[in-house]
Amino acid sequence: MSMKLSVAVSQGVAMLALAWLMPLSAAGLESRPAQPAPALQAKDFAGRSHTLADYRGQVVLLNFWASWCPPCRREMPSMERLRLRMAGRPLVILALDSVEPVEDVQEFLATMKLGFPVLLDPAGDNTRRWKVYALPTTFLLDSSGRIRHVLKGGAEWDEGEALEAIEGLLREAGMEGP
Repeated sequence: MSMKLSVAVSQGVAMLALAWLMPLSAAGLESRPAQPAPALQAKDFAGRSHTLADYRGQVVLLNFWASWCPPCRREMPSMERLRLRMAGRPLVILALDSVEPVEDVQEFLATMKLGFPVLLDPAGDNTRRWKVYALPTTFLLDSSGRIRHVLKGGAEWDEGEALEAIEGLLREAGMEGP
């Protein structure tokens, strides 16, 4: 192995290890002026189509992820806890697997109990349309379907800054909790 290749491999391994060890936080949650969301057209494992229009009137957490991505895997349980915490409130969580064989996604999901829709993007059409270049990337949409927050990286979605952003979107729409 050449010296350049050896250094590149070492750097790559170090970056993966660092990503695995870094705590999940929403410190990079970027607030944005409301902007229209790109189209979303994806199917779930049952073959049902999902579009953003299906969720108009609800706050949407749209998470682009892959089963091979350590931060993606680590944040999934917090999304499920968020779903349970927000039961009965107008929040929808959509996890869109990005450009991965369906079998790999199914194998990973067999280890998790998730009650929110997992959508498939095997050709990467949605990933490109939404200009997702890093995983995980999560978009928070207001009840009018506009992008309000973006996070590139993992988070604990049921606490801290991430939860505050979601609660803020619900309050703005007059959808306060019990």
